[in-house]
Amino acid sequence: MSGAELSLALSVFLACAVEAVEAFTIVLAVGTTRGWSAALAGTAAAALALAVLVAALGPALTVLPLGVLRVVVGGLLLTFGLQWLRKAILRAAGAKDKHDEEAIYREEAAEAAAVPVAAGFDGYAFAISFKAVLLEGLEVAFIVLTFGANQHDVGLAAAAAALAVLVVVGAGLSLRAPLARVPENGMKFAVGVMLTAFGIFWGAEGAGASWPGGEASLGPLVAVILLAALAMVAEVRSRGAERVSAA
Repeated sequence: MSGAELSLALSVFLACAVEAVEAFTIVLAVGTTRGWSAALAGTAAAALALAVLVAALGPALTVLPLGVLRVVVGGLLLTFGLQWLRKAILRAAGAKDKHDEEAIYREEAAEAAAVPVAAGFDGYAFAISFKAVLLEGLEVAFIVLTFGANQHDVGLAAAAAALAVLVVVGAGLSLRAPLARVPENGMKFAVGVMLTAFGIFWGAEGAGASWPGGEASLGPLVAVILLAALAMVAEVRSRGAERVSAA
């Protein structure tokens, strides 16, 4: 496996693991509160819809000219990555609440328990599970399609995503509890850095730029973005401290 393929697989795995943890928490809350039949049916329906989406769009994207594909994919990844990175920086600096899976589980379970359970099929459990898996899964599908199409290896990206989901579900089922110990906030920080780096790299290549050393430039680019993000964390944290001192 080349360095580019390894970076692709790692980026997809981490991003998909984060989304899988969030979806698992909601499905777990609904399933334990209202029953597993409808919750699992909603999960399966959403997973099927996402699989069809990836299977349909993956081959279509790979037929685009490489330059056009990389400009489009680079722009999308840069936009997506900067959104992740902005939230991760704010959380790391203490300016935004960190993602708390146990708190989310309690909130979802309370909402599910407050809705009366109708006789027969539980439409509420189906709808909530379907929505959670579909919304989180759309981000997974986006990452799989963009990374996979750009490298002409949608299969590798899909395999990394599937492995991430299997690891999360396996860990969650063995614990039968929200995966609160997963370093989700740190993973989101790493994913934001990597998506931003790939977006800049592929976007510039698609526009006709040449990177010194080719794919070997990805490592230093990731390092520069990481250092810049850490500097922003320190800056936001210091400003927050100054406001507290002034108050």
